Amino acid sequence: MRVHDEELRTKVREATYQKVYDFAKIGNDNKDSRKVGFEAIREEFKAGLTAEETSGKEVMINHYFHDVEKEAIRTMVLDTQKRLDGRGTKDIRPIWSEVGYLPSTHGSAIFTRGETQSLTTVTLGTKMDEQIIDGVMVEGTQKFLLHYNFPGFSTGEVKPNRGTGRREVGHGNLAMRSIKKVLPSFEENPYTIRVVSDILESNGSSSMATVCAGSLSLMDAGVKMKSAISGIAMGLITDGSRFAVLSDILGDEDHLGDMDFKVTGTSKGICATQMDLKVDGLPYDIMLQALEQAKAGRLHILNEMNKTISKPAEDYKPHAPRIETLRVEKNSLVPS
Repeated sequence: MRVHDEELRTKVREATYQKVYDFAKIGNDNKDSRKVGFEAIREEFKAGLTAEETSGKEVMINHYFHDVEKEAIRTMVLDTQKRLDGRGTKDIRPIWSEVGYLPSTHGSAIFTRGETQSLTTVTLGTKMDEQIIDGVMVEGTQKFLLHYNFPGFSTGEVKPNRGTGRREVGHGNLAMRSIKKVLPSFEENPYTIRVVSDILESNGSSSMATVCAGSLSLMDAGVKMKSAISGIAMGLITDGSRFAVLSDILGDEDHLGDMDFKVTGTSKGICATQMDLKVDGLPYDIMLQALEQAKAGRLHILNEMNKTISKPAEDYKPHAPRIETLRVEKNSLVPS
């Protein structure tokens, strides 16, 4: 059981709160620069302490500073309606995308939003490539597969690449449920489809980048989708009396905020949602504003995606497999 040092906690807050608030208010759009800036404030505080004051208390100082950082940033957002990277609450980060990025795939796209990037590929297969589902309660096959990969280097971490974790399974499932809504029928598209999203960089909502990149890559592959689909992650900061709904949240805002609300959909409506809440319940007016902002954000992202590709390619890639249907007249089967 950890015993807290309330005197040290107070000292950390008095020495660093205003500095953290002022630095957060600057609006730096680079997460590494922000991290270095906040760490510099913490190290400056430590440098002003004696060896006796810091002895055995490094963990406590870091813990108390994190609490100050969280409080100061949240208060700054509520006071100014501006965010860590300088955006307003409704602003979307710059978007860049390209299709046909990899020449030998059946379809590919790269989608970048701020400091989050997904490189997604599409592979078309035959009925032999369907996923066989042999569960306790469910048996059958799956014609649409989506795999979401989140390597450590996407967030600057060094870690082994092992089996798929729960996070990857959950994010991939959300993207799969979203895109599945706009896929053509079996008659229009007799292929088994596998979509693989590799996250190359992540700072907020890589699952929504997967939805956007997946939509672009499927269109590039010539899959006759019903509509393009995009996704956005919404955040929330509230102190009980004031609140700020944030569109297209950063990783820091996910960590320091009270909500992670992912919404995917087309220009006509919502396809899937997923919500994580850190507060007890969500008032109707906040929920309504979050959905309205999500709609505006999704349409903005769709508009940017349409500048890259607005409809499915007329034909499949030359190196993609072809499924041809040959109808034999009944009369030709009767012996003469």
